[in-house]
Amino acid sequence: MKHPNDSGIAHGSPAQPGATTPTLLPAVTFAGLELPTEVLRTLSELGVREPFPIQAATLPDALEGCDILGRGRTGSGKTLAFGLPLLVRTAGRCAEPKQPLALILVPTRELAQQVTQALAPYAQALGLRIATVVGGTSIGRQIAALRQGAEVVVATPGRLHDLIERNACRLGRVRITVLDEADQMCDLGFLPQVADVLDQVHPDGQRMLFSATLDRDVDQLVRRYLHDPIVHSVDPAAGTVTTMEHHVLVVHGPDRYAVITEIAARDGRVLLFLDTKHAVDQLTRHLRASGVHAGALHSGKSQPQRTRTLAQFKNSQITVLVATNVAARGLHVDDLDLVVNVAPPTDAKDYVHRAGRTARAGESGSVVTLVVAGQRRETSRMMAEAGIEPTVTKVRSGEAELSRITGAKTPSGIPLDGEPTVPRPKNNNAPFRGLGTSKGTSRGAGGKSRKAGEVRKLAEARRAALVRRNG
Repeated sequence: MKHPNDSGIAHGSPAQPGATTPTLLPAVTFAGLELPTEVLRTLSELGVREPFPIQAATLPDALEGCDILGRGRTGSGKTLAFGLPLLVRTAGRCAEPKQPLALILVPTRELAQQVTQALAPYAQALGLRIATVVGGTSIGRQIAALRQGAEVVVATPGRLHDLIERNACRLGRVRITVLDEADQMCDLGFLPQVADVLDQVHPDGQRMLFSATLDRDVDQLVRRYLHDPIVHSVDPAAGTVTTMEHHVLVVHGPDRYAVITEIAARDGRVLLFLDTKHAVDQLTRHLRASGVHAGALHSGKSQPQRTRTLAQFKNSQITVLVATNVAARGLHVDDLDLVVNVAPPTDAKDYVHRAGRTARAGESGSVVTLVVAGQRRETSRMMAEAGIEPTVTKVRSGEAELSRITGAKTPSGIPLDGEPTVPRPKNNNAPFRGLGTSKGTSRGAGGKSRKAGEVRKLAEARRAALVRRNG
């Protein structure tokens, strides 16, 4: 029996997986699946010619109404693998107010929007209405969309829970439920909400669970809610994708920020990952002051801000997206050939999902992780767990080897937001310590200097007044 994670990453196995996909898949075409004419026409219009491996494996069983446990690398085409069966099997039915017929549950707003955009043309062709239910946007509009009747709901667990609590959504008529990236929903603490949702949908309905990784966190969902699921695991993990290169660049601590800046100034787009919102905002400001068209993406941004920044990155208005792990899933950008871990992830799954933003759908790409000497051992352990054997190179800013691997170049130094021009990075740059501060300089000292200046000006004014009075 084929283990659902046997393609390179071992994070545990789901319980009672049932039947499995054979290693050699039969030739499958969209036309051979007896999909509705409207769907075949839309696929053709969108240039979708042949199914990806995960689609070829799962579509026949999913269209038959089987429960599916699917593992496919991000960028492998999972959305159509579950989306087309869900839409085809829902077509012809009409939702009553507040009572959707199919549900797709996802962990993040970005993934919800991506799924909705990917499925919208096919839903329209079949006469189905989709409502997107996520936090950060008007709950009133979402209530109105559900009241008008939406056959398909794409939702994040938190906002869906809120709508159910308000009696704005009832799930009793949902007969097809999809959990996309279920492991991340568990990691984010949504397991109670997910279980509550699955308790409310029709008990005899079809359930499909898809993820890039299937680990023990998902076991209880599989055991409790999936009925004899057919397991499909056909796509390689990030560590075995032949079109993806993995590099670890060992940098000298004081030179680290100069290296980052030169990589960001490359020709072409790049996605930079850091761990915290504060670090993302700081680096974005620094890059823009250096003349690099950068934008920030993290959970502290409003949904309109996040949507606008992603749109600007996709159309190359900004060439650098600086992000937390909120961009590690649900972000698809065509021709994104470089992902940089400015802060190395500590978890192998995080690395896999960050890496999955490049080399999508058969394209090529590189993943670069920056480390200082003290981080090498922990990073090597994490990558070994992820099944990655990276090329390790010592680099410094301004060197040809850095440019060869990443396309790094010297930034213009012309600020984009009216900030003072910053000096071009040199090898002796101080480590990044915030907004322009350096070792030996503190904001407190600056505050004291300003206060002393104000006291001196006040004393001079009093002296001048005394001179005038004594005339």
